[in-house]
Amino acid sequence: MNFVSTRGGGEPVSFSEAFAQGLAPDGGLFVPENLPLLPTDLIIDDSMPYPVLAWDFLSLFATDHDNDDLMALVDNSYGDFSDTMSAPLQQLAFNVFALELFHGPTLAFKDFGLQLVGNLFEEQIKRTGEPINVLGATSGDTGSAAIHGLAGIEGVNVFILYPEGRISKLQERQMTCTGEKNIFPIPIKGTFDDAQKIVKELMGDLETKEKLKLSAINSINIARVLAQSIYYVHAFMQLNSDDRDNVNFIVPTGNFGNIFAGWMVHQMGLPVDRFTVATNQNDILFRLFNTGEYKLEGVEPSFAPSMDIEVASNFERFLYYHNEKDADRTVSQMAKLKKEGKLKISNFTKSNFQATRCTDEEILVNIKKAKEDYDYIVDPHTACAISGIDPDKTNIILATAHPAKFPDVIKKAIGVEPTEESLEALKKKKMKKYPVEATPKAIQEFIEKNAV
Repeated sequence: MNFVSTRGGGEPVSFSEAFAQGLAPDGGLFVPENLPLLPTDLIIDDSMPYPVLAWDFLSLFATDHDNDDLMALVDNSYGDFSDTMSAPLQQLAFNVFALELFHGPTLAFKDFGLQLVGNLFEEQIKRTGEPINVLGATSGDTGSAAIHGLAGIEGVNVFILYPEGRISKLQERQMTCTGEKNIFPIPIKGTFDDAQKIVKELMGDLETKEKLKLSAINSINIARVLAQSIYYVHAFMQLNSDDRDNVNFIVPTGNFGNIFAGWMVHQMGLPVDRFTVATNQNDILFRLFNTGEYKLEGVEPSFAPSMDIEVASNFERFLYYHNEKDADRTVSQMAKLKKEGKLKISNFTKSNFQATRCTDEEILVNIKKAKEDYDYIVDPHTACAISGIDPDKTNIILATAHPAKFPDVIKKAIGVEPTEESLEALKKKKMKKYPVEATPKAIQEFIEKNAV
């Protein structure tokens, strides 16, 4: 299996090369050269242990890895999740299910991609003998998951940019209370998009990237997206056969990586009727799927901070496939979007996507509704998905984070402050962060001073 850039530059590369590079040399994103069909048993069989499914799925893409080595990577990535199913499917009503993606070490869906990415980086360092500096931006959960996967690993330093004051206090503590010398959480003034722009600029400068030995952990790295595809198959396999028609996955969406992972596995043969893009009040994707226009209008803080994103990285991957792999057209459209701040896309609303929008007030209403109707507590991001329930379909809501990560919002909605043991322990630890000016030059200089 080879991987190519959405912008058409360079030669096809292997899984390991695409993973190591993160961003393609031409500034594009790596995608599989061809999407393979899912093996039939992954669609018709009952659920299997998550690591087994993960190995079956990843072996379709990581063809340059030895089978035993790949299995060891998978086992190390998912062996310590708190639930034996790793991503259990909970039935809330006769046609409403919650896919719980918060049983990993940092209590969020990002663990599924970043535990694997952390182990892949460790394997890469051992194989090549070359140290790396991992660079990423986070709107909340990516940073903590990446840090957990890489904390204390020899030969790697981790630099995570995040918008100061725009993530939850516990999300920040998960990043800043590790006590590990190789972890550098960097709060910046501005938004997640500002942080992501800096990361893309540094990763896109090939001389800087090589000089600093930079690697990416954001969903610009294709390994993360592939790892997230797995739990869509896992969810489908947990459904009874009578519930497998008209499946509607409802996905809290900010950077478009999570729902793109589901759409990609749908293209491989997973029989899904619809994907519902559940946005918060920063609704650029809602407007896109209802009007066909992607238009930048700014971002405001919300009760669902991990979705406070305007420039969705994985939008380019989906656009590439929408253009039927026409890289030249994709390059032209991305240039137009960068120049004008908007892009009209023909036939974009004619897909198996739909989208919903949820204001902060509606988030509170939906948290209360989930508790009253299902006796189930959802975090603010998952609450956005409640708006996408269709009574005529089998609805699978992606429960993307443990509600205890957002106690203030939950308490505001239902008068209950959820807790979790590992999060409570963080409150007693000392925070360590490294404020840096939000410019590529300043971030580059900081990395140079603290590189491994």
